Amino acid sequence: MPRLSDSMEEGTIVRWLKAAGDVVGTGDALVEIETDKATMEYEAEADGTLEILAGEGETVALGEAIARLLPDGARPPTSAGDEPPQRVLATPVARRMAAELGIDLDAVTATGRRGQVMKADVEAAAASNGHAAARVAEAPVARPEPARSEPAREQLTRTQRTIARRMAESRAVVPDIELVVEVDMGACLALRAQLAEHHSPAPSVNDLVIKACALALREHPRVNGSYADEAFILHEAVNVGFAVAAPDSLLVPVVTDADRRPVTEIAAVTRELAAAAREGRIAPADVSGATFTVSNLGMFGVERFTAIINTPQAAILAVGAAAERAVVRDGAVTTAVMMTATLAADHRILYGADAARFLTDVRDRLQAPIGLLA
Repeated sequence: MPRLSDSMEEGTIVRWLKAAGDVVGTGDALVEIETDKATMEYEAEADGTLEILAGEGETVALGEAIARLLPDGARPPTSAGDEPPQRVLATPVARRMAAELGIDLDAVTATGRRGQVMKADVEAAAASNGHAAARVAEAPVARPEPARSEPAREQLTRTQRTIARRMAESRAVVPDIELVVEVDMGACLALRAQLAEHHSPAPSVNDLVIKACALALREHPRVNGSYADEAFILHEAVNVGFAVAAPDSLLVPVVTDADRRPVTEIAAVTRELAAAAREGRIAPADVSGATFTVSNLGMFGVERFTAIINTPQAAILAVGAAAERAVVRDGAVTTAVMMTATLAADHRILYGADAARFLTDVRDRLQAPIGLLA
């Protein structure tokens, strides 16, 4: 089992892309492996004849053998009795739903990428089975007394276990402080509308926030740092992660060198990474190396929230909805499109004034967004 992510301790064989007995060459895609961060392909590192040791669905510890590449001429077992059991490729949500509804995944038509059974495929199969059952159940039958319902127990996926562990560790270890500012987004939204006329995809509010944070991080290196072993680690690269709600998990793809990228390029990168995260095809490298994180729930109408620091990062910015509110300007009540931004910071590396200066810098850049085009 190869190490496919920096925090990986074990992996699950999702699907073998070659069969036992196949002759493979260096660089051939051999197997899909689910890690704590993503599902990705692993390629052959040498030529040889494939002997499979771990079947689909098996979870194997890092470093344990999952297959062998035998010298040319050697023949591994290939009979049905010796072949590892094969498992239908399906998303975790679809697999769980099929088990709850008693649906055989082998009989479900898959529509996902690479032949994955998706949630919608299981729902369609369930609806079809329900109609079929209704047609044959015309004769009255004795109905048993309803059984007392038991609470459902859902086992966490590897990604969910990792998220739970990391969030608990962050809350237990990091002495965080929270700072809040209100941002007038009028000029930012006007700039976004102008950019939309000339660029596709148009930068989102979140893209503009990422760019503002990236430029501010360059000016406030401790916010772009980490606390480790009673030392400050100051990162040269500015890599901004952004939270994405994937099926049954939370992933944080990373925009590398975000301070150096035009905001229009950031828009294209975030679209691709977010789509890959939601479809379960993101690579571990795309969710590694973040030095700061932005979490945005504004699209759900959430006005304000506090995010948990993604250790060992020094801080995380929680972004609420941009909405029209009453404000006082020059002694008069008027309206403006305002957005609440909440910074959670590790007090071991960022003191109150340090965090405040960074947060007000981000606010000022969003309120005068022409600088985001640099």
